[in-house]
Amino acid sequence: MGTILHGAQVTLRPAAEADIPALVAIRGTPEVLARWRGGDDLADAVATDLKEPGTETLAILVEGQVAGAIQWYAENDDEYRHAGMDIYLDPARHGRGLGTDAVRTLARHLVADHHYHRLIIDPAADNAAAIRCYEKVGFRPVGIMRQYERGSDGSWHDNLLMDLLADELR
Repeated sequence: MGTILHGAQVTLRPAAEADIPALVAIRGTPEVLARWRGGDDLADAVATDLKEPGTETLAILVEGQVAGAIQWYAENDDEYRHAGMDIYLDPARHGRGLGTDAVRTLARHLVADHHYHRLIIDPAADNAAAIRCYEKVGFRPVGIMRQYERGSDGSWHDNLLMDLLADELR
């Protein structure tokens, strides 16, 4: 089944087809849908995420229940080697430190087990809660990526590129 990672409050395990209904329900909440596009068929979007070449999607489990997903991908060119991640969490579980724990748990895995010296994440520039979450793990702002991502309304919005060096992981 793949690597299972344990944080202080969360367990991360490879997402499976059986997780799709729970992940679709989370992705379909207004708070998540505003940040994660999925088109008209969220089930297809989640299933596609699980099969995306070069991206590993892990289910975030809290007390045995699917509470969201965290993904990671890598740039393995020797000159630019780093890993990136993204996350969504059930809004009903926000404010409990679960996102921070999930990001920290995956970051530790990428640094300790995969030997990445640098990690990146790129939240929407107006997503203050996500930015605070990532800063708690040790990510630092690098700069604004202007009109980086198209929103569900079709307009472009800015994202904040953040990075973390291995020795900055908290």
